[in-house]
Amino acid sequence: MNAPTVVVVGAGPTGLATAVGLRLAGVSVRLLDKAPGPAATSRALGLQPRGAEVLDRLGALADLPEQSVRIGQVLTHVDGKPLARLRVGQPTKLVTRPGLLMSQSDVESRLRARLAALGVDVEWGCELLDASQDGERVSLRLAGREIHADWLVGCDGAHSRVRKAAGIAFPGVPVVERFLLADVTARLPVPRDTVAVWLRGDRMLGAFPLPGEDLWRLMAPAPAGAADDPLPVLCDLLAQEADIPSSVVRNAHWTSTFKIHRRLASTYRQGRMLLAGDAAHIHSPFGGQGMNTGLGDAENLAWKLALVTTGRAGGSLLDTYEAERRPAAADVLKSTSAMTGMILGRTWWARTLRDHAFVPLLGRPRVQRLLWEKSSQLTLTYRTGPLGGSAPYSRGLRPGDRVPDLTCTRADGTPTRLYGELPARWGLLNPGGRTTGEWEAVADRHLGAGSVAALRVPGAHRGNTALVRPDGHLAWQGTSPSALGKTLTRILVNGRQ
Repeated sequence: MNAPTVVVVGAGPTGLATAVGLRLAGVSVRLLDKAPGPAATSRALGLQPRGAEVLDRLGALADLPEQSVRIGQVLTHVDGKPLARLRVGQPTKLVTRPGLLMSQSDVESRLRARLAALGVDVEWGCELLDASQDGERVSLRLAGREIHADWLVGCDGAHSRVRKAAGIAFPGVPVVERFLLADVTARLPVPRDTVAVWLRGDRMLGAFPLPGEDLWRLMAPAPAGAADDPLPVLCDLLAQEADIPSSVVRNAHWTSTFKIHRRLASTYRQGRMLLAGDAAHIHSPFGGQGMNTGLGDAENLAWKLALVTTGRAGGSLLDTYEAERRPAAADVLKSTSAMTGMILGRTWWARTLRDHAFVPLLGRPRVQRLLWEKSSQLTLTYRTGPLGGSAPYSRGLRPGDRVPDLTCTRADGTPTRLYGELPARWGLLNPGGRTTGEWEAVADRHLGAGSVAALRVPGAHRGNTALVRPDGHLAWQGTSPSALGKTLTRILVNGRQ
């Protein structure tokens, strides 16, 4: 067997999405995981709108919207009384998709099916023991054998072997000592479109609806001296904090304890080894950003690595992966840590501020819209990065900004959606009436034949032609094919606009 171009380690959402993105671009890839088979437990919950967009562009969203629970509100109680209803999932000018609650295992199953349709199966029971690299390839040591690849991507979680083999530091601090969770069948007196939170002093309990009849996740920081078994502790908290008798909990499907840390890799790349997802950043689960941030890493990395492996781009393009995604992770770490501190209220002053200022503000429509748009991850822009095109506060769509899922028309006149054309492809958006032949020739010459979808968009921005990256962000806009060619040369050779 010829050595694969890329080996991805870790078959969670990030690793699977990375492998799908690479295969869609025609890259040879192997996906290894040390587990004996797919995980059946729920683990991370839900897709923010940006996470759903990534799966949509990869062709892996499938039936997840129909199978998930759509959340309409977060109901927060203080000292047993409902104090704020934070409405989420309401359509705004920016956010048109709802937030979806489902098991991480459901997301993984759709991605595995998509990857299998592309001719790649996960290689289970393949534990990476060590890895080394030279200027030409990476050598991976597995149990009893060694394999080689041109590139190695570590999507293998907080204890990443790839990160350790690459010698990349992972500094950070613990945020909360211990958290308890249990997925249970229970008849809670809470609407099924509602996440319920109860706060009392330094205690907190959350209940999240899951797909399935009367299925809920209970989660809380472990009280001092709490037993190792999460279920009885959570049932006691349900009775004490929510005034709901523990008898409503009929059985537990999965329980777990874990520690929350805040860590960010010092770099995302060391030579031919790269990191993504929890291998590069871990943070509090408050806000449901973890899995979605990893999916964003995967999509950003896949199209860049594909261009480098085919020789159409230099290594400088890969440096833009860290330049764009590490600040995004740092922002998530900052916001989720602040939210954790505010919700848990570790001091008397913090609890007073939470109960009398922060929680009441959640009921205000403007605050709700701002929080919903922030948590959706759709406000993310790479405008100030190396592939961006303007100062951070310029008006209008600029290179690095996310392009909405526009309604477009193919060359033959059939309607389509922009995101439906993008998996591993670029979108060349022309105003109606402008011929596309010369534009397509320029794009194909730089990006590869067949890698560009030529589309027409009525009322395009200021009459410009636009080139949209495979991850849905604007690469360039203008009125001259020659200017497009010069910009693509700079992007591919120098990793800059």
